[in-house]
Amino acid sequence: MLTIRKSGMQTSVQDLGRTGFQKYGVVASGAMDPYSLRMANLLVGNEENTAALEITLMGPAIQFDEDCIISICGGDLSPQLDGKEIKSWRAILVTKGQTLTFGNPQSGSRCYMAIAGGVDVPEVMGSRSTYLRATLGGFKGRALESGDQLAVGSARSRKDFLAQTGSWFVPSPHYSAEPVIRVTEGRQFNLFSEESRERFFSEPFSVNSQSDRMGYRLDGPQLALSNKQEMISEAVVFGSIQVPSDGKPIILMADRQTAGGYPKIAEAITADLPLISQLKPGDRLRFTKVTIEEAQRLLRLQEKTMNCLKNAIRLKRGI
Repeated sequence: MLTIRKSGMQTSVQDLGRTGFQKYGVVASGAMDPYSLRMANLLVGNEENTAALEITLMGPAIQFDEDCIISICGGDLSPQLDGKEIKSWRAILVTKGQTLTFGNPQSGSRCYMAIAGGVDVPEVMGSRSTYLRATLGGFKGRALESGDQLAVGSARSRKDFLAQTGSWFVPSPHYSAEPVIRVTEGRQFNLFSEESRERFFSEPFSVNSQSDRMGYRLDGPQLALSNKQEMISEAVVFGSIQVPSDGKPIILMADRQTAGGYPKIAEAITADLPLISQLKPGDRLRFTKVTIEEAQRLLRLQEKTMNCLKNAIRLKRGI
């Protein structure tokens, strides 16, 4: 059992999202940084899609009501266990009565706390992810609040593995406050003016304070179509970059709508979604264009790295 002693800015239960329901208008939701959630689960012996806690900027205070094993992956939000600094990207043994807290963010904007056995909340449409706008899934469909108690699923951790926790780790991605994000051309790329296309790739943008899990609003050069026109709504994906009538791009994120009628100037590649997800208001980013073939190659490389680390963790656990 976990007890939330302090809620933090926004802490919610997330897995890799619900699939198969977007045709009915149900958004996918899920982790903003899927790579970190997957790795956190692997470190504690869970399946990659197991429900964990997504913690944003100002973290919660979590009391553990039983011995367990956890891992924290993603941005560095200065985690502490009973006031002592602990490191991320590794398995950590926690004993009954200890409390996990967080300090000032050092890098990135969100992290994922996985626990062996997973956070045990009811599945809704095949997922335990929280969709806050519709109060769907997760813990009562909302962000966690002080006093909430969450059940933990049964774990398969080995005692000899528990004795080794904290002595080894997996490498963390490099999170930057000024990343260069690789994109492919969007379906309406050629409808934008030549000046807008050039400025999109040559000038920086910054993350607006109104950004959230649905989309990151960007401040910077205003973009415009060569000729104004009405569009028929069409499917969008995690990483679609839409440009509404005010000319300010929006990167669609985990809680994106299922379809959109704004023109899409670009699509962020899947391999770079974790970099975008770790940005916070005021951070700056630039875009650079790659081919679809290059985007696929980069994703295969990322998955190959993930599989290598997965096998290494299994060997370490002796399974």
